[in-house]
Amino acid sequence: MLRFFRSLRQRLLTENKFSKYLLYAIGEILLVVIGILIALQVNTWNEERVEQAEEQAILRQLKTEFTLNLAQLDDKIRAKEGLMSSAKTLFSYIDDPEGRTQDSVDFHLGRTITFSTFDPIVSDLASSGALRLIRSDSLKLMLSLWTSDIQSVQEDELSWKFYRNNYYVPFLVENYQLRTIRDLAIQNDFLNSFLIRPETGGRQEEGKGIGRSLHKVDSDQLLRLPNFEDHLERALTKNTFAHAQSLILREKISDILALLDSEIHLEQLRNPSPNP
Repeated sequence: MLRFFRSLRQRLLTENKFSKYLLYAIGEILLVVIGILIALQVNTWNEERVEQAEEQAILRQLKTEFTLNLAQLDDKIRAKEGLMSSAKTLFSYIDDPEGRTQDSVDFHLGRTITFSTFDPIVSDLASSGALRLIRSDSLKLMLSLWTSDIQSVQEDELSWKFYRNNYYVPFLVENYQLRTIRDLAIQNDFLNSFLIRPETGGRQEEGKGIGRSLHKVDSDQLLRLPNFEDHLERALTKNTFAHAQSLILREKISDILALLDSEIHLEQLRNPSPNP
């Protein structure tokens, strides 16, 4: 084919048909330009297919991560609700001494000295450049705000952890026996719910506690201390606020998962899998 065009061009030149040669040359240039444009378009299509495949891989990975994050957050929410419920119960025991027993007080005390922090999977899509592959502007915005949303929840959780470690637990050590509280928590398998992976090693065998303290404890005396009521108020207030923040974050995770499902479904509609 190239030999044909070359010979045609030479024949036109030798026959001094310049106008026809000019038209031929223009046509040849146009053919070359069209070929280049077609090649560029094909290359663009290929790049788009690659980027769409990468986007779908990222979306599916994010769906897995946020599903795990949601499950973890739900565990933390339940833990906070247990603490808040026990704090309210202890307030009722302060106000109505007739309704309490030693074991009941110890059980609820054990739940008020716990803390839980949300430690989710975080994919830094912005710094890696992968965020640009996601076509949904709404999804990109929510993912870009994800890190700051986590920090808001963690700050409240760490605030309670600091207070618990530096004020509440030292107060109980000074005025009560933590061994008895911890033993009852182990007997009820309560502490295992705070393990990262309770189904694997490190699990405290249910019913195998550490034994109760031989030192006499008096829950009535503890509940009469004015400072105990103040510490209990801090436990309830700090965890109530952290719980509210966690519920807000839960809604955001649910929204992200809904957008991920929508984007994955849209791509399946655009490119349905061939029938086997």
